[in-house]
Amino acid sequence: MAGDRTASSLGAIEAAAREELDAKHAARERALVDSRALIRTCANTIRAVHRQEFEAAAELLADARASAARLTDDLRPHPDLFWTGYVQDALKEYVEACCVYRAVQGERLPTPAELGVAAAAYLNGLGEMVGELRRYVLDLLRQDADPARCERFLAVMDDVYSLLVTLDYPDALTGGLRRTTDSVRGIVERTRGDLTTALRQRALTVALERLEGRLAADA
Repeated sequence: MAGDRTASSLGAIEAAAREELDAKHAARERALVDSRALIRTCANTIRAVHRQEFEAAAELLADARASAARLTDDLRPHPDLFWTGYVQDALKEYVEACCVYRAVQGERLPTPAELGVAAAAYLNGLGEMVGELRRYVLDLLRQDADPARCERFLAVMDDVYSLLVTLDYPDALTGGLRRTTDSVRGIVERTRGDLTTALRQRALTVALERLEGRLAADA
């Protein structure tokens, strides 16, 4: 009798464990696929922004927003899966894409609550936006764009660094934010140097053109 009761109990334990693990395994497989798809969509969004294809970028960003919401909702019963690296990395890429789009458009940056992401993923995504803004500034300089526009982006980059450098918490809480912040500092300083050089070259070109004009008038 005791053996029968033990076998019955173990059978119930196995059934419960199998049900829970089957559900978690299925959720994990979906999360892996959804995370990769979200990262792909965010990369395409940023690419569209750099190409100044803003309508396409907005559509891709709407897809990314829906994907991030589905991913988060699907993992709500499985918080241990939600906090895995591949999920948080995907959400970080989502933050980066949103922030790049809004910064280039001159709009207010979204908050973590608006995007539905935790602080660590948000802050690291915000930091990675700085690298994309540097790329955008360099493209503008090559296109001989208005320096004031480039300086506006540099100001955004500087403000982000000023925020990140104040958040001195253990990496276990921030997902390696200290490393991201160090990278942001280098990117901001390099961009400042590139922009300063470009402005000086432009000023020199303008001065030479004026001098040539005066010499031609005197000839």
